[in-house]
Amino acid sequence: MSRKKLLIRDLTLRDGQQSLFATRMTQEQVDRVLPFYKDARFYAMEVWGGAVPDSIMRYLGENPWERLEKIKSSVGDVSLLTALSRGRNLFGYNPYPDDVIEGFNRNAVKSGIGIMRIFDALNDLNNMKSTIKYVKENGGLADCAISYTVDPKFSTKQKFRSWIHLKSLPHDIFTIEYFVDKAKELESMGADMISIKDMAGLIPPQRTGDLIRKLKENVSIPIDFHTHCTPGYGLASAIMAIVSGVDIVDTCILNFAGGPGAPSFEMIQIVADKLGIETGVNLDAVVKINKELKLIRQELAEFDTCKLFPIDFDITTDKLPKDIDRLFTKAIYLAKHDREEEMIQACQAIEKYFNFPEPDEMVKRAEIPGGMYTNMLAQLKQLKLDHLLPRVLELVPLVRVKSGCPPLVTPTSQIVGVQAVNCVIDENKGQPFFTTKSIQYVNLVKGIYGKTPIPIDPDFREKLTGVREETGYDTKNYKKQENSVFEDYGDMKLAQNEKEELLLELFPTVARDFLTRCVEERYTENIYKIEEDKRQKAQEARDAYESLTPEEKRKRLLEGLYNFQWLSFPDENLGRS
Repeated sequence: MSRKKLLIRDLTLRDGQQSLFATRMTQEQVDRVLPFYKDARFYAMEVWGGAVPDSIMRYLGENPWERLEKIKSSVGDVSLLTALSRGRNLFGYNPYPDDVIEGFNRNAVKSGIGIMRIFDALNDLNNMKSTIKYVKENGGLADCAISYTVDPKFSTKQKFRSWIHLKSLPHDIFTIEYFVDKAKELESMGADMISIKDMAGLIPPQRTGDLIRKLKENVSIPIDFHTHCTPGYGLASAIMAIVSGVDIVDTCILNFAGGPGAPSFEMIQIVADKLGIETGVNLDAVVKINKELKLIRQELAEFDTCKLFPIDFDITTDKLPKDIDRLFTKAIYLAKHDREEEMIQACQAIEKYFNFPEPDEMVKRAEIPGGMYTNMLAQLKQLKLDHLLPRVLELVPLVRVKSGCPPLVTPTSQIVGVQAVNCVIDENKGQPFFTTKSIQYVNLVKGIYGKTPIPIDPDFREKLTGVREETGYDTKNYKKQENSVFEDYGDMKLAQNEKEELLLELFPTVARDFLTRCVEERYTENIYKIEEDKRQKAQEARDAYESLTPEEKRKRLLEGLYNFQWLSFPDENLGRS
């Protein structure tokens, strides 16, 4: 009897390093683990997209396309390479016209991407349509992600005020049916797989099981489960997903797992072994990757958000203590019997043994992404108003409802977070809420980013934006970035090819700085090459002269003198005798 199969998507080289180390892995560090990844045989490896292209240009001076192509060259077809894209928004805030979307996806697939994970910050599927089309036309797989989120969580005071004013607060927005309906529509649009993208780690085990089972009943394509460990649900929810029949689970290798990152592959492998499920991953290669990742993590210490290393653990040889091994067995049993609270406790005890960070209780209570929380706190600290953080957290649901209850995922999490801080600043100055507003929040309310999960009050939209009806972004107004010509560098263009032109379109400021440095380096290299060619030719001429006989040298000197006279005094008509 053949064993059941669970596919593993490794996130280490993209989401893992982005969550824990601000996407600071250099190409040299990536190169060190690639030979082991080729042997590991993961179903897929997420290596690109997200913050990678921006960050490696901005901080490392590296070319994003070259990184992708080098990884593909090293890993080959052993694992499918995955990238993350925001659909019509790609990597920016504003939507892009179809020619930019087509060019990006065509070049991404051509450079090595096998699976494009596509999501939209509003779960507006219309924003994902063009990317699905272009990925599939170019031979890639369209992994369509549904951004998991929860309903706004109102304080008792807010609920009481609502009751006093006879206004109902929105509820039951993000139900199981909401996500299932999105999945069914995406399948009809051509999705090759569906991902539950729980970017904030907010989905608890019970809800995970309910959602996975419903999705398996309603769609016929594979289901992928993606979560993070910040609030303390990560491992428990991943186990529940496996028990409930999920097809693919996203993990990171031990030294890049836990905390803000995804669950550890090693833990998921232990669970799979206990359930008699085959992952197909070469564990010897994983051990080698993990050892190298520990060294790389030490090198990235200044960017490490956790400063806490997991224990050294070799999954091929090390045996778990009996009590920890029993906890894995217990967690599986509790998952099968839907005993959520006990299961979470068991999983958190396992994570404590492996020395992962404690659950972030503030993020768990606030039900917002960790990155959104830290950004709001940083914004307040800069203004010396960090004592107002509790008030900001109280206003997040209000700001969110006013803007149509967007899921809290990049970029809407940051847009809502910044606006909540702005509202507290207004309140602190004795001004009405929304006196201070960001252009991004105005655009969100206006409809620039797409259709929100619930309708926006037309009166609020008109007051904030000046228009009453939802107004979508018109790509006819899109203006391409100028591809500058550098006269001082031999009329060299800023972007030399389509891939560089795309970087300029998608990351205008960062790419302009990066490509300017590239132009300077190319020009310097060209000058050096010209000078080197001159030196080489001069040396060849000297070598040729030294090889002549004395009589040939004398003849060559006389010819040189004659040519010099003829060229220098052409009007003298010296003749040739």
